[in-house]
This record gives sequence, structure tokens and C-alpha cells, in this order.
Amino acid sequence: MSTPDEIRQQLEHFRSQFEKLRVETHKMIVGYEDTVENVLICLLSRSNALLEGVPGLGKTMLVRVLSQILHLDFVRVQFTPDLMPADILGTNIVVEDAGGQRHMEFRRGPIFTNLMLADEINRATPKTQSALLEAMEEHEVTIGGVTHILEEPFFVLATQNPVEQIGTYPLPKAALDKFMFKLIVHYPNADELMEISRRTTSVEMPSLEQVMSKEEILELQSVVRDVPVAPHVERYAVRLVLATDPDSEFATELVKDYVKQGSSPRGLQALILGGKIRALLNGRFNLACEDVRKVAIPALRHRLTFSFEGQSAGIRTDDVVNQILEQTEEFVDEPALAS
Repeated sequence: MSTPDEIRQQLEHFRSQFEKLRVETHKMIVGYEDTVENVLICLLSRSNALLEGVPGLGKTMLVRVLSQILHLDFVRVQFTPDLMPADILGTNIVVEDAGGQRHMEFRRGPIFTNLMLADEINRATPKTQSALLEAMEEHEVTIGGVTHILEEPFFVLATQNPVEQIGTYPLPKAALDKFMFKLIVHYPNADELMEISRRTTSVEMPSLEQVMSKEEILELQSVVRDVPVAPHVERYAVRLVLATDPDSEFATELVKDYVKQGSSPRGLQALILGGKIRALLNGRFNLACEDVRKVAIPALRHRLTFSFEGQSAGIRTDDVVNQILEQTEEFVDEPALAS
């Protein structure tokens, strides 16, 4: 068990390294403070992130910058309707050796990397989308009955365009559930646009430095898992997740009226892991309810399925989650929830 001094050192090291990542990323990325922070939270939680925004807002640049400052292998895959699962995972091919003997050999696909950008993921067919599920969840892929382990750390950042819907295939709930956060990338303001112009159209481009190695990333991921969670905070997170279920006693009015299906237990995992990193960044080695609230919207917004009435009324998932946050109370000495 770690001593108080060791815990203090871990905490300061984590905050210092996270701040270095943030500062180095913003040498190239203008604005998007919340988006950058949440992407880093997903990375250090050993999870994946989904970015939604129109083209040209720097989503690809963000992943490329992360690969440079973390010294990770990076692959960008443009998802299209004709993309096949083998184009991502790889396939077995027949190879003839020098002696004329033929045998099957596995040729690895682009998913065998550290950072993978699945660009416009909703333009590929559901069959191809589903090829990512095992890799995102288990960090491995199975081809021809043989399982291949992906190198750690492994992180998928997917993007989708919320405007152009012709020729797209909306991600099914099972696929959305594999993303820890869904992040909305908004259009930059006037000052940010001017700064983008200065940084990208001048002769000198910002130089990026490597902040940490793969081993250090895995070490920080381990620190996150060590953050303790008090029972009353865990119960608060549980109530937030149960409040998304229209059949639950904790459900709010908007949920009962417009939500068809609420969050899975992965929503709870996202709240806890994301909250742990928020706690570390706030200088605490213990999770608080305020940390859980900070990550509730990106952790739950993509895990709600609206009924026909909800779709017709144009209800926003963020409004539903905000109401849940407003109406879910904290109880320090609350008894355990009934099963």
C-alpha cells in the first residue's frame, strides 16, 4: 500500500505530465480547451473518443499532434461505403516460400497501431463499423480463428459529420457504447480563426517536443485506476446512470417522456474513470461527486436512445442529462441501493 508521500508524488507527477501534454498540444491546436482535455482523459483512461463536428475543424490535426508528442504510431483511415473489414483489420493471404511451398500468412491492417483516427466513421457500412468493436473493447482482433493482440497503448478516435447525412450509416448503440466520451467540436470564434491563420499560413510552424513515452502513458493509466472511490460517490454515479432508464425510480420527466433506452453499465465506468482523472487534475487522490458531474454530459450524451416522441420533439440529449444532474441529489450517508 502506498504511503502518503508516495501518493502525493504520484498526484503531482500526474498533474505535471497532463499539463505538459495540454500545453504541447495547444502549440498547434487553437482553442478547444475542453475537447483537448477530454480527449486526453479518454487516452489516459485506456478508452476511445468520438468527435462530432463539420470537416476542417482540426480533428485530424489533434490526433497527429498527440502521436508526435507521445511518440506513438499513428494511422488515419478514411471510412467510405466501399471500405471492408479486411481493409482495417488485415487478412490471411497465400504466400509461396523459396522452396515452392505455399502457406497462409497474416498481413496486418492499419488497426495495428497506437493511435487510430477513424475519419467519418458513419460513412462505412455497419459490417465495417463492427470490425472495430473487438479492437476497441478488448484491444485485440480475431482473424480466421486466430487472436492477435494489439500493442499498448491503443486508442481509437473517430469522427463524424453531423450535417451531411446522405450516404451515411448511423452508428448502432453497441458501437456508440464503446466510446467513453462523445465530444462536440464547435466552430471557432473570430479570435481563434485569426490565430489559426497565423499558425498555419506563416513560414515557421510550431515545433513539438515529445512529452512522454509509451511506458509513461501506461504508468499514468495505472495511477488512474488506483484512485479510490467512496461508497456515497459511487452510489451517486449509479443514480445518474439509473436516471437515464425510463423504467427506473430515479428517471426524470424528460427521460420518462422521451427516452426509449438509457445508458448501459459502460456509462457508469465512463463516469468513474473520467471523474478519477478530474480529481487528480484538481489535486485530490479521491473521487468526489463534483468530478462525476464534470464528465456526465460527454459520458452519457451518446448512450441515450430517444423514442419516436423524443425524436419528433427535437429533444437534445444534453438537455436530458442536464435535467438529470439538476434533480439527482447527493447523500453522504445514504444506505446501499436495493438490488
